[in-house]
Amino acid sequence: METGAVRQEAVRKPGSLIPVLGLTFAAFIFNTSEFVPIGLLTDIARDFSISESNAGMLITVYAWVVAIASLPLMLVFAKTENKKLMLSITALFVASHILSGFSKDFYMLMISRIGVACAHAIFWSVVTPFAVRIAPEGKESVALGLVVCGSSIAMIAGLPLGRTIGLYLGWRATFLVIGALAAVIMCVMAAILPRTPSDNSISLRKLPALIKSPALLNIYLVTVIAITGHFTCYSYIEPFLVRVAGFGENAVTLVLTLFGIVGLVCSFIFSKYYSRHPDRYIRFAVGGICVFLLLLHVSAMNPLTAVALCILWAAAINFYNLSFQSEIIRNAPKGTAVAMSIYSGIYNIGIGAGALIGGYVCSGLDVTYIGYAGGVIAIVAAAICFSKLMPALRVGAAARENSPENSPENNK
Repeated sequence: METGAVRQEAVRKPGSLIPVLGLTFAAFIFNTSEFVPIGLLTDIARDFSISESNAGMLITVYAWVVAIASLPLMLVFAKTENKKLMLSITALFVASHILSGFSKDFYMLMISRIGVACAHAIFWSVVTPFAVRIAPEGKESVALGLVVCGSSIAMIAGLPLGRTIGLYLGWRATFLVIGALAAVIMCVMAAILPRTPSDNSISLRKLPALIKSPALLNIYLVTVIAITGHFTCYSYIEPFLVRVAGFGENAVTLVLTLFGIVGLVCSFIFSKYYSRHPDRYIRFAVGGICVFLLLLHVSAMNPLTAVALCILWAAAINFYNLSFQSEIIRNAPKGTAVAMSIYSGIYNIGIGAGALIGGYVCSGLDVTYIGYAGGVIAIVAAAICFSKLMPALRVGAAARENSPENSPENNK
């Protein structure tokens, strides 16, 4: 116990969040890469003389590769020292974008995106526990908020900038620029990240013990359902706002940008107050996704109510991401990266399933009904969350408070 405590202190830099900022920049560039093909599909399809639906397989395959690869890759690299692992996957990320920029056909581009997806799978499995581990004492929530802030800025600036570069210089230039920025970020991380021995070593044989936690199991179950509901609607929010709410292209861009801005605000609020009232954040997040999706069609009758609802919806999904990652770290103190990799995989299953269901709703009924479809799915997630997950989290919190490590004798 004493040795572990010494090691934990050794990797901290009291009063400094600079290493966490390096991870924040990495989160920005990784999420920019994930989102940017959405704005380049038409150009990619035209360049390779394929349909936009076929070009859209870049997004579908990406999500499913992340879902399938997250746990196996994390099991393989669980013993790797954290800084070395972070630099290695960023190098893979850079190389894959260079391949994307020089792709001669769609299949080569797909292979390059699979490489990015593999880097993504490991990155989002380790970045949040790594950020929390190297944060100054008492600043763990701030570190988590900063990483999510990087993701939010990718939605605000990364996707629009990537699309603008693609429009003026071609889609290949967008991928090459992302690769170049990632190379710079990799050099920065090499200079500022501390070396931290992995504390996430776990074998496949020990995995059942990790996932026996009622709290973790319910987090995973709620996540796959809630994120399916969210992406049933969010995947098609652009055509919904244009056709149903009557927004112009600039207004749609503004609403999508607001999603990112709300993420920044939520990160700040979360870092300040989550530890005081975690239950409230989780209730608002899961219940909010459900309610706001069900009200989406009604809100579209007026532009102001539509924008207001999208802001509330954005707050709900951002608090969801922050709260659930924080709870995984709390409930899986050993093997955190593996637990997070399972979460990342399940999250991406939800993305793929939601986009698929939303597509069926749009083609079989109409884009008007995506909010109702997503909301009904989210009702199931809310029911499980309030009846199963919340009690399990309270039991887990009580157990941690009463553990020998937190006893008064141990803290003397």
